[in-house]
Amino acid sequence: MKDQFVTKKILKWYDLNKRSLPWRKNVTRQKRQYYTFVSEFMLQQTQVATVIPYFNKFIKEIPNIKKLASVDNQKLIKLWEGLGYYSRARNLKKAAQSVIKKFNGEIPDNFEDLKSLPGIGDYTANAILAIAFNKPHIPLDGNVERILKRYLYLKKENEIQKGNLIEKKSILGFSNRSRDYAQALMEFGALICKHNNPICYQCPITKKCKSFKKKDFNLTKIPKKHKNKYFILKVYKKDQRYLLIKNTKFNFLKNLRIFPMEELHKPKKFNKNLNIKMSNMNMNIKILHLKNIKKFSSSYWIDQRKLNDYILPTFTKKVVKYLERN
Repeated sequence: MKDQFVTKKILKWYDLNKRSLPWRKNVTRQKRQYYTFVSEFMLQQTQVATVIPYFNKFIKEIPNIKKLASVDNQKLIKLWEGLGYYSRARNLKKAAQSVIKKFNGEIPDNFEDLKSLPGIGDYTANAILAIAFNKPHIPLDGNVERILKRYLYLKKENEIQKGNLIEKKSILGFSNRSRDYAQALMEFGALICKHNNPICYQCPITKKCKSFKKKDFNLTKIPKKHKNKYFILKVYKKDQRYLLIKNTKFNFLKNLRIFPMEELHKPKKFNKNLNIKMSNMNMNIKILHLKNIKKFSSSYWIDQRKLNDYILPTFTKKVVKYLERN
């Protein structure tokens, strides 16, 4: 029989320490599935504390999958505004439409069907199966990866590759309380086995943790490659208003309002005014103030004094704030 040491200890810790989160409320089966569906999209690349107020507002405005499938795009983006990675919001709506069309309004409870939905990869599919349907799946997020790396003392690059971590996660065992166990592991990684300064004196699995024995808690990471990109950003200003356009040109911030921009490829001399990091991009931006206003399709004028009245990505707000400061 597989050693259930980790499973029992982590579940016991969770029962005593779990946070009260809005998507964990004791609700009907259908609501739990919908809450998990929405929260897991929001939690992709975003911390729990950031997501909570967005989730509460979202659920109040869009309480079920049918409403989500038909929600107005402007309303959807406004509810998502500030969470970033807006493709998640668009994929969430597309996924809801697929659930209505292909699965009779019921979120599917198997891996292949879930993976067929827009915006759902291995991690999100595993999380939904475990949390919404109590199936024996362990979603491998950064928190769970960290537990594995420390517990097994995985340091070498080949050891911390995603494929190897997927193989190793069986050491964590399984429970008939799959819903709780998946959340327990992620919670434990977030609150105890933290990236910096893990709280080992509160950890129930130090007895078998190899990093604890070696007193070495540093984590090896495969370096993330940020692509350097160069842009000319054009500013047209009239009174207190800036001209924005609908972005149909770039893959980032698709269909959202940005300043007119052009990408330059490996310029020899480039004096940037602004640097913004987005996803895996390091955006070097040179700002040009122009007077002769060019005609653009789908252009908008926004009043910088009423910035919060508009549906704008954080990127555009950062540029406006920079312009006002300088």
